Amino acid sequence: MVPRIPVSVDLVVLTVRNQALSALTWRRDNPPFLRRWSLSGGFIQLDEDLPAAAQRILSERAGLPGAPVHLEQLQTYGYPDRDPRQRVLSVAYLGIAPDLPASEKAHMSWQPVESLAVMAFDHRRIMLDGVERARAKLEYTSLGAAFCPPEFTVADLRRVYEIVWGRTLDPRNFHRKVTKAEGFLVETGATTTRDGGRPAKLYRRGPAELLHPPMLRSLKE
Repeated sequence: MVPRIPVSVDLVVLTVRNQALSALTWRRDNPPFLRRWSLSGGFIQLDEDLPAAAQRILSERAGLPGAPVHLEQLQTYGYPDRDPRQRVLSVAYLGIAPDLPASEKAHMSWQPVESLAVMAFDHRRIMLDGVERARAKLEYTSLGAAFCPPEFTVADLRRVYEIVWGRTLDPRNFHRKVTKAEGFLVETGATTTRDGGRPAKLYRRGPAELLHPPMLRSLKE
């Protein structure tokens, strides 16, 4: 007899809020792991595929319908003891977006990643895998701009890299690298003085998906 194992989808939704990399979390109101933070998740329905389930959970469970969230499949987790109630497979998705509003769902809130030392189930492990995926993809893809609003300055983008990577970057070197990367940024023709000082150019995300040359964390800036 073939065993029937339920499949869930769990979302690691990351954004930058209050100068900190933050994850959207759910305060559990039922056992097991009562009152611990967990990721937004739910079981896949029989008539939907995985991407549709991720979008549904983002809307219904996370409380972010229509939010401009970049979603990509992260990893599958299936070791036997990950849920004390029953054997459950989880397909995790990574979501990245600009400073999103607070969810209207009860028990949902944005928590700084560094504060989530203990979580329900294996959700801390899943979250940390999502954080590392985001950090790595900032090196070789244009995903860093997904943390920014539609129009942003190079300083805005640099702050994203600094917050996600957890390190300080040299402003001049960073400016040179991102503006030289083919197709990464496109000038809008507008400027802003919101940070004070001289007007700064506003950019939008360009068509490039991969960065040439890459932005390597291992190299000195």
